[in-house]
Amino acid sequence: MLLYKPKKNQTGKGNRILISITVLGSAGPIRFVVNEEELVADVIDTAMKTYAREGRLPILGSDFTNFVLYCPSAGTEALSPWETIGSLGVRNFMLFKKSSQDENTVDDGKQSSMVRKGVGSWKAWFNKSLSRKIVSH
Repeated sequence: MLLYKPKKNQTGKGNRILISITVLGSAGPIRFVVNEEELVADVIDTAMKTYAREGRLPILGSDFTNFVLYCPSAGTEALSPWETIGSLGVRNFMLFKKSSQDENTVDDGKQSSMVRKGVGSWKAWFNKSLSRKIVSH
């Protein structure tokens, strides 16, 4: 008869959680397991590598610093890249490319007048998608 020895919980490693990241314009969310102590920047990097490995469209590129991670249930502010992924206690996120306004700033700290043409803000899109209601016949 074999005796079962449960593995000891490794200290300092934290809990592992399954997260779901939706990329704007992609067919569905990416799901993978991460350590809840992992930094948001590392999670964005892993998500982009997983996205590329699966051959999803649209093609995002490989520079994770051009992207931000949002938590739809925790507000409209982007998560800090130095924050831990488990700090909010949520598991569903949205990945967006930084807007040209976020990347191009003038020396005095004001936003640049460069605006993406023909594309509304992600906040407007997100609020519009939440306000749609399904009507049954």
